[in-house]
Amino acid sequence: MSMPRIRIVATGGTIAGAGSRPQSTQVYASGALDVKDLCAAVPGLNELAQVETEQFAALDSKNATPAFWRALAVRLQELLDSEAVDGLVVTHGTDTLEETAYYLHLVLKTRKPVVLVGAMRPATALSPDGPLNLFNAVTVAAAAEAADRGVLIAFNHGIFGARDATKVNANRPDAFAAPNGGPLGLVQDGCVSWLARPDRMHTHATRFSCDTPLPPVEVLVGYAGASAALIDAVGACGARGLIWAGTGNGSASKEALAALDRLRAAGLAVVRTTRTGSGCIPAGQGMVGAGTLSPWKARVLTMLALGAGCGEPQLLQSVFDTH
Repeated sequence: MSMPRIRIVATGGTIAGAGSRPQSTQVYASGALDVKDLCAAVPGLNELAQVETEQFAALDSKNATPAFWRALAVRLQELLDSEAVDGLVVTHGTDTLEETAYYLHLVLKTRKPVVLVGAMRPATALSPDGPLNLFNAVTVAAAAEAADRGVLIAFNHGIFGARDATKVNANRPDAFAAPNGGPLGLVQDGCVSWLARPDRMHTHATRFSCDTPLPPVEVLVGYAGASAALIDAVGACGARGLIWAGTGNGSASKEALAALDRLRAAGLAVVRTTRTGSGCIPAGQGMVGAGTLSPWKARVLTMLALGAGCGEPQLLQSVFDTH
């Protein structure tokens, strides 16, 4: 039986980072190494799959933009449409990995495995985590049971769904978690154990694609004494929507709520989330409820919904309820 054919698409990030000395784990150049160099540091890859590689970008992911998401999605869709590819692994910086992953989770039209992976330590550091993370990502992408689970993230032996995964630590190798639902599986020593499946619309089941426009949507965070002037400024900057990361249960002060009402009256989509990092936020205070989506994921979904013509509040709420 032939091995799965897995394409590794590199986009840069810490996993390909290079520092001036092995002790440097926070000061380094992201995306400095080529994907072939990354693979050369991972013994046993060719025992998992027929691996091919390509260098799509060499980006520090804090500089990722919606234009980057779309360009990457176009290339990945081309690969997924090929009969010569059984699954994809995408290397990516951790700063915005969750946003890229969720965008791809919503727009790629495929049942094939797509796994994003990164690292918290550059490739030149003492005890880098990238090589084992990459080995695990290829293990997951090569697993037949990974099909039709949407876009996945392989990190520190965990397998996370793109919808729920988030970066929860700025430094440690166990930087990713899914606070509301936990991992979808575990990967260790070339073996995958599945724990759950995603239950919301993704990939081939959504109305979105890499051709869906991405209108501008901003994010603001609530805090004690926050100025309503910042909310009013969103309406003046050309944004089509605002994600409100409110205190507690997505709440807003009297002043903030009045400003949010002004945005809604002006025709902007206003979506309510929480700054706490977990929890389920319903519709309320006149705003669409994001459910368990983080503010950053809610922004991605709102941009796509607006681009697909789903900006009317009831329709937008339906998009959040099903995705």
